Amino acid sequence: MSDTLHLVCPHCAAVNRLPAARLAASPNCGQCKQPLFTGEPLEVDGTSFERHLLRSELPLVVDFWAPWCGPCRMMAPTFHQAAIDLEPAARFLKVNTEEQQQLAGRFNIRSIPTLAVFQNGREVARQSGALDLASLKRWLQPHLMAL
Repeated sequence: MSDTLHLVCPHCAAVNRLPAARLAASPNCGQCKQPLFTGEPLEVDGTSFERHLLRSELPLVVDFWAPWCGPCRMMAPTFHQAAIDLEPAARFLKVNTEEQQQLAGRFNIRSIPTLAVFQNGREVARQSGALDLASLKRWLQPHLMAL
C-alpha cells in the first residue's frame, strides 16, 4: 500500500489526498469538512461513478440493481451492512440500472443484482445473484484494502 491515497468525498466529490494510515481514523473531507466514510452505499449516476472510478484509489464495490428486482431488494440490507462493516477498506456504490442504462450497458450487466469490484479504474471481480452477508464478505476479502 502506498503512503497516501486519493479518495473522492461522498458529499462534494472533491478528491482528497489522505495518508493511508489515517483511513481508519474517521477522516473528514478537506473541502466540505464532512466525513469521508458514511457507512452507507452511495447512489451514483454516470458522472459520479466515473469520478470515483478514475480518481479514488480505494477498491470500489458496486451493486448494479433495479427497484423492480426482488433479489435486488432482498440483498439491499446485506449490501448496506457490508458497507457498515467493511468501510474504509472499500467504497460501496449502488447503480440503479433503470436510471443508468448507459452505465449498465458499458459494463455488460445482463442480470441483476450484479456486484463488481473495481481497482485502479478496472474491473477485477464480478458476481451475479444475491449473496448473504457471510458469502459477500468472503467474496470481497481478497479485494479489500489492508488497514
